[in-house]
Amino acid sequence: MEHITQGALEAIFTDPDRAVNQFPVPVMQCLHIKFLDNKGPAAAGSERYRIVLSDVRNYVQCMLATQANHVMHDGQLQRGSIVRIRQYQAQALKGKNVMIILDLEVITSLGTPDKLGEPKGMEAATTERQNTTIGGAGFYGAKSEPVQESKSQVQRQIASRTGGGGGGGHGGHSASTIYPVEAISPYGNKWTIKVRVTSKSDIRTWHKNTGDGKLFSVNLLDETGEIRATAFNEQVDQFYDLLQEGQVYYISTPCKVQLAKKQFSNLPNDYEMMFERDTVIEKAEDQSSVPQVRFNFCNIQELQDVEKDATVDIIGVLKGVGDVEEITSKTTQKPYNKRELTVVDDTGYSVRVTVWGKTATDFDANAESIIAFKGMRVSDFGGRSLSLLSSGTMAIDPDIPEAHKLKGWYESSGRNNNSYATHNSLSSMGSAAGRKDEIKTVGQVKTENLGMETVDYFTVQATILNIKQKDFAYPACLSENCNKKVTDMGDGTWRCEKCDTTHERAQYRYIMSIDISDHTGHIWLSCFDEQAKMIMGKTADELMEAEQRDDGSFAAAFDAANCRKLVFRCRAKMDTYGEQTRVRYQVMSVAPIDFKSEGHKLAELIKQMSQM
Repeated sequence: MEHITQGALEAIFTDPDRAVNQFPVPVMQCLHIKFLDNKGPAAAGSERYRIVLSDVRNYVQCMLATQANHVMHDGQLQRGSIVRIRQYQAQALKGKNVMIILDLEVITSLGTPDKLGEPKGMEAATTERQNTTIGGAGFYGAKSEPVQESKSQVQRQIASRTGGGGGGGHGGHSASTIYPVEAISPYGNKWTIKVRVTSKSDIRTWHKNTGDGKLFSVNLLDETGEIRATAFNEQVDQFYDLLQEGQVYYISTPCKVQLAKKQFSNLPNDYEMMFERDTVIEKAEDQSSVPQVRFNFCNIQELQDVEKDATVDIIGVLKGVGDVEEITSKTTQKPYNKRELTVVDDTGYSVRVTVWGKTATDFDANAESIIAFKGMRVSDFGGRSLSLLSSGTMAIDPDIPEAHKLKGWYESSGRNNNSYATHNSLSSMGSAAGRKDEIKTVGQVKTENLGMETVDYFTVQATILNIKQKDFAYPACLSENCNKKVTDMGDGTWRCEKCDTTHERAQYRYIMSIDISDHTGHIWLSCFDEQAKMIMGKTADELMEAEQRDDGSFAAAFDAANCRKLVFRCRAKMDTYGEQTRVRYQVMSVAPIDFKSEGHKLAELIKQMSQM
């Protein structure tokens, strides 16, 4: 009990100045931990924990800031743990004292003793006694009887200790008046936040029968979280030029806070702000104390496990840049500019990324740049592809550890890789009979009669023995999402019957048969364009040109592809051609072998066999 800073909580909530001087780093005991099951599109990567901390005399309910979640992920923080509170925000929320823990250290050497002393709840000093808790039923210290909340409840900031970063150099805002973004909710009516503008949209206008309007939005960040803010009509004129991307500002009430419209925001926050006429926005003199853009990266290979329409951040090497295209919306008939990029990373995978509007037209990054995206919408079109949301951001060659790591990988080995795996056709690989595809040998595929009665999916590691060179590709329509075979009209044009249009050229697409083998046998597989490009390392157009040149490069390309050992994800399905019915094996995706992972699997297999 001698390690605990007794009386610290009372000082924090009643005399903040004494708390800072007398208890700069209070030591407390964790009495309770509760995981909050966060649901919704922004839930991924934003799990939340509520804990109860005690100084032996009193206890208080606390929220772990997401930046402090590592103590949970590492298994350090447990019930009974003794912790040093290095950084926190203290406030009264709906009549209850609460703390937001921004940084803490678990003193593992002190173990996890039983509850020390008989602490009492640290009640907020309000004129009207409130019986409201921030936790749910069953949370430590919660009242079990029903409570009628008063409409006059207010949220009051009591104390703040932010390591000297709160006040900055702005004389009108001391550290004790700055709210964390994480604490902003519709229940507070007086607060000031210190935030960095990480993203600022263009001004958008609308014209309806009820009248015209305009708006713009910004993403705001501090060390505890992010929140979206929107300005309408007069407030657009008032704040658009004032708020600049990358700058730090003080923003004070009045400002409306409401439930976030998730269809317009990619941020992991349940609330969003709406600027009002009297909202106070001032540029901070201290521009360095608020963090820059915060990323929560997902690597490209992991996209196969991410749900459609989820929002992710990725970082990779820019491998290809397409031209700006103009498309017309089918619903509004408005034209939109888009540009498609190809991004790869050190997992050996590539993904297609689409950027829109001004981002597409102004895009000027060089190939092989490191590029980080925040706020990408995951699509299942073609397996997995990404689209940069209007509220998303993009950073080229950012000065962050992940970028330096990728740069080193690409310069040492990634640049020479011409066959990155893709997620194409992953959507059709979904669940066959409610199960995932299984790893099989060629012999098991045949003896188990996969595809004979139902559609079956499997994965096989095998070596390419032979690739049929005859009719390896066909001339396809250039229209988006068509890919149908076109007819040579003899006058230099190609006609697509499906689209009822004529093109000046055709785009060749692979339709290839390959013979693969492992130690149990061999089978023939059918490959379409994306999978064959992975195998050949070049497009069908490039291979057709090589065949016409007749300089030996055509045969050399097939020789280079032969004897490659790859991982094939396949579908087995009965197919009837003419009067003959047989099982057809179609390649859904191709990937290089992850030798590190395979080595671990073999080691585990050897270990299991040695114990038999």
